[in-house]
Amino acid sequence: MQNESGTFYTMVGDNATESPNCTIDENTLRIPLALVYTMIFVFGLLGNALALYVFLCMESKKNSVRVFLINIAIADLILIICLPFRILYHSANNHWMLSPIFCKVVGNVFYMNMYISITLLGFISVDRFIRIERHCRKYPIQRAKWSAVICGVIWALSIAAIIPMIVLSECNDTPGKCFNYKHRKHAKGKAYFNLFMVIIFWIVFCSLVLSYVKIAKKLLTLSREKPDLPNAQKYHRTAKKSFFVLVIFAVCFVPYHIFRIIYIWSQIGDPTCYWKNIIDKTNEVALLFSAFNSCLDPVMFFLLSGSVRKLILRLACAGSHAHSTTTNSSTTECQQATLSQCNSNTRTSFSLISSQRSQRPQTH
Repeated sequence: MQNESGTFYTMVGDNATESPNCTIDENTLRIPLALVYTMIFVFGLLGNALALYVFLCMESKKNSVRVFLINIAIADLILIICLPFRILYHSANNHWMLSPIFCKVVGNVFYMNMYISITLLGFISVDRFIRIERHCRKYPIQRAKWSAVICGVIWALSIAAIIPMIVLSECNDTPGKCFNYKHRKHAKGKAYFNLFMVIIFWIVFCSLVLSYVKIAKKLLTLSREKPDLPNAQKYHRTAKKSFFVLVIFAVCFVPYHIFRIIYIWSQIGDPTCYWKNIIDKTNEVALLFSAFNSCLDPVMFFLLSGSVRKLILRLACAGSHAHSTTTNSSTTECQQATLSQCNSNTRTSFSLISSQRSQRPQTH
C-alpha cells in the first residue's frame, strides 16, 4: 500500500514501526520479550544483589578480582534496572508512555553497562593470567588499588561516551516508539559508534580466549608435574572454572556481536523490507541472550569468590535444616560440607603457592 508521499507500508497490523519504504512488524515477539525480560529481571536482581552484599559486607580480602567482581555486579544491577522499562513497553503493546529523552537514557544506559561488564570480564582474565605467569602474590592491596583505578577510568569513559549519544542523537521518528528498529542511512554517526563497540568486544574476546587458554595449560601442567601434591587433581577443576567466563561470552555475547554487524549494515544500507523484518527479530532474540548475562554472572561469582560460595552453602544448610525432620544430622552434614569446602580451598591455595616457589631458581 502506498500513501500520497510515496512511502510504502507493509500491512502487518497496528503494532508496527515505520522506516523509509518499510514497516517493521513488532507484534510477533512482543509477549515473549516481556516474559523473558521479566524472568531475567527477577533472577538477575536477586543474584547480583546477593553477590554485591557479600562483596561489600562479608568479603574481607582486598584483591584485584574482588574489585572487578564488585563493579561487574554494579553494572549488572544498573542494566537490570533498565529492564522494567522494556517490560512495560512490550506489555503496553509496544507503546512508549514516557518522554523521548528518557527512552534514549534507558537505551544508552542499558548498552553502556553491558559493555562495562564485557570489558571488566576481559580485565579479570588478564589479571588471572598475570598472576599465574608471574607467580606473584606479594602486593594484593596495591593491585587492588590499580584495579579500582582501572574501574574508575572505565566508568568515566563510559559515562562521557553516552552523554553525547543521549544529547545529540536523533529522536525516534515514530511517536510513542522506543527500542525499535531505526533506519540510520542519513544519520550514520550512531551506527559507526555501534560498529566501534563491536570491534572493542572482539578485541576483549580474543584477549580473554588467549589468557584463559594459557591459564588452563599452566594449571594442567602443574597438576601433571606435581602429581604427589595432596590437591594436584584440583588443578583440573580450577582449569575448568577458568573456562566459565568463556562460556558466558560464547552463550551471551558472541551471537549478538556476530549478528550485530549485519544489523548495523541494514541500518545504513538498503535491504528489502522482508529482510529488515527478519534482521530486526533476530537482533531482538540475540539481545535477550546478552541480557541473560546478568543471570549467569552470579554463577561466575560463586566459582571465583570463596565468600559467595560460603554464603550459598549456609543458605542451603538453612533450607535443609528447615525442611528436614532429622535436624541435628542434616545441620552437621551441612556444617561439615562448608568446613570441607573451606579447608579444600585453603589447601589448594597453599599447594599452588608451594609448587610455584619450588619452581623458582635459587639465588645465593
